[in-house]
Amino acid sequence: MILESFLSCFFEAELQNIQTERIPLPKTHKEMKTAVFSMALMLVSLSSSFGQSTDPYCKALKEMFIASGVEETYRTAIIQMVDMYKTQMPGAPAGYWDGLQQEFLRTSMDDLVLMLVPVYQKHMTIEDLRGLVEFYETPLGKKFITSTPAIMEESMQVGQAWGMKIGQELTKRLEERDN
Repeated sequence: MILESFLSCFFEAELQNIQTERIPLPKTHKEMKTAVFSMALMLVSLSSSFGQSTDPYCKALKEMFIASGVEETYRTAIIQMVDMYKTQMPGAPAGYWDGLQQEFLRTSMDDLVLMLVPVYQKHMTIEDLRGLVEFYETPLGKKFITSTPAIMEESMQVGQAWGMKIGQELTKRLEERDN
């Protein structure tokens, strides 16, 4: 969810910049190579300065994301978001999107982990994270990982029905009170 919001904001800003021609799309092969190279260089320098943290907590958080399947979920979200923006901008060369997607897949998880460290540190110790990794590596933990998407989907449907029921009851009682 956090990554989707971040990426959505980023791509929305990029789309708006491109549509208003503040940042024109490269038109020639040479301009495309230069743009992709510049973006790659910028992302590599950012990831080397931020993504290579030696902080044990940061490493433990990333291990927990990998063990729990969260990292793969975020990777899927990046791919889906890039695909969505591709359809919104059919004039952009495929190489532009492919390069952007590969860079985000390489660097964004490290960036997200660094951004989330303070949040997780408020609520969980490094021992908690390590314990979760141990849990996710057990048969029960693996079952939990594979079952969670279906449980969440079904729970959302039940939650919507529950919310509608409460809303109807509130409306009914307000109407009774006014009569």
